[in-house]
Amino acid sequence: MDEVDAVIRRRLSSSVALIDQIGHYIISAGGKRIRPRLVLLFSDALGFDGPERFELAAIVEFIHTATLLHDDVVDESELRRGRQTANALFGNAASVLVGDFLYSRAFQMMVSLNRMRVLDVLADATNVIAEGEVLQLMNMHDPDLAVEDYLRVIRFKTAKLFEASARLGAVLAQAPAEVEEACADYGRSLGTAFQLVDDLLDYEGATSELGKNVGDDLREGKPTLPLLLAMSRGNDSERETIRQAILNGEVDRLAEIVSIVRATGAIDATRAAARAEADKARERLSMLPSSASREALLELCFRSVDRSA
Repeated sequence: MDEVDAVIRRRLSSSVALIDQIGHYIISAGGKRIRPRLVLLFSDALGFDGPERFELAAIVEFIHTATLLHDDVVDESELRRGRQTANALFGNAASVLVGDFLYSRAFQMMVSLNRMRVLDVLADATNVIAEGEVLQLMNMHDPDLAVEDYLRVIRFKTAKLFEASARLGAVLAQAPAEVEEACADYGRSLGTAFQLVDDLLDYEGATSELGKNVGDDLREGKPTLPLLLAMSRGNDSERETIRQAILNGEVDRLAEIVSIVRATGAIDATRAAARAEADKARERLSMLPSSASREALLELCFRSVDRSA
């Protein structure tokens, strides 16, 4: 990861001062860096140790960071990773445009690798992510959203880049097709588990731990799994309370909503769904030879579910 960070710093460089300023601000905020770690771990687990893995890990982090910049503008978020969002600090226009810069820089870097398969995987991923963003926008303030439609957004918007990151490690190693698919399946399931836990933490966590404001999902009118399950399990009054909160983005009644979500067992059920996805990811690792990197990937399955931030 030190090598990846060095690539990130070098490739972020721009003669336009504001791009440098915002780019370094958002990257220096840290984060779990799971996606670049997947590139490195799968590369190592499959025996590839070339320098291209560092460049590719930086590429997926740039793509992820670009989506964060755009997300925060769309969601009107003010806090991420415990700091002000770039849009809150620098304005919406600058955040969107620097997000565009990161996307285009990522594609410059892809071309420099001169691997058509890498371009194919990441071009597909960025397109699917964009579709997921639009799907989520269409689902806002819809309390009647089907669980499968909610999961489709997760698969598009979040899990797709996890999937691509894991797949790319196999691509670099020129692994057989069935091994590449197993890696991609791992990434997809891990990404789904990760997002499910993120969604439940909006009703279980604390702002100081999460690094974002608790209740942001409700304020934005996002019908996430904890709310959908609470509506399906609650009584008429509880169901109507949640419906109105989703329709109107009501955070004034957050404490009441949290109480309903907990009382109906929706948090435990959401974590169980996340654990089932993590179990699916773990099973796919049987295709990999035993190694320290494979063990690290196994540990990621547990950490993705049993976390509070």
